[in-house]
Amino acid sequence: METRVPPVIAQVVLDGTDVRRLAEFYRELLGYHYRPGDEPGAPGADELEWLVLRGPEGAVQLAFQQVDELTPTTWPDDAVPVQLHLDCTVPDLEALQHVLHRARELGAELRLDRSADPDEPLYVLTDPAGHPFCVFVPAA
Repeated sequence: METRVPPVIAQVVLDGTDVRRLAEFYRELLGYHYRPGDEPGAPGADELEWLVLRGPEGAVQLAFQQVDELTPTTWPDDAVPVQLHLDCTVPDLEALQHVLHRARELGAELRLDRSADPDEPLYVLTDPAGHPFCVFVPAA
């Protein structure tokens, strides 16, 4: 009898032309920490083209891969599609406002404000490399 074990997502990888800046953005925003050896100032860390952030137990890791060129999405215009985005949840409107403020301080750009939606308040932002991510209060 064959046992089938499905694959498990270990991490989400984001390309960037400045992986340290991108990793720092998400480290600050999400409260993640670097994989040992990837921290700024670690021997050889400034030359790394692949960085990994780890979150709390059970959270999906984020990895960052250096690329020479990246064309940011033009969403909501379809000229350059999104292709992938991150969904992040918060428990309430106060937390939603706090995350918006913090993300903008870190260099995010607000693309869509649906915070007044009574069923699922939401912001769509882009990180410093142009990757979109959503922050929302899940519907009850």
